[in-house]
Amino acid sequence: MPCNTQVADRVRAALTGREVREVEMFGGLAFMVDERMLVCVSAGGSDLLVRAAPDSDAQHLRKSGARRAEMGRGRSMGPGWITVDAEVLAAQEDFAYWMQAASAFHAQGSGTKQRPKATTT
Repeated sequence: MPCNTQVADRVRAALTGREVREVEMFGGLAFMVDERMLVCVSAGGSDLLVRAAPDSDAQHLRKSGARRAEMGRGRSMGPGWITVDAEVLAAQEDFAYWMQAASAFHAQGSGTKQRPKATTT
């Protein structure tokens, strides 16, 4: 089932000027920046999966239309993985809030795999 092209187009517009790669992931269309997911437009309901800072998780979950993301029914994706209802995204202010939350966490190097430092002898 394809994602909502209107929501995807809004994400594209918000990311203008950045190098973005679009990948089918999590049952929707993920927007990758620096090879890390920023957000994903879900198929069907066109909700937005946002990767935000885990230490801001409780604050984000208090926002209208936000809930803990699940990978299958009842399987939480953990702190910082938030699904935002499509209806909330209709308001530009709310859409911008979620894009900023994802961008702020991404700027911290979120999702970057830490490689062990080489030891010298």
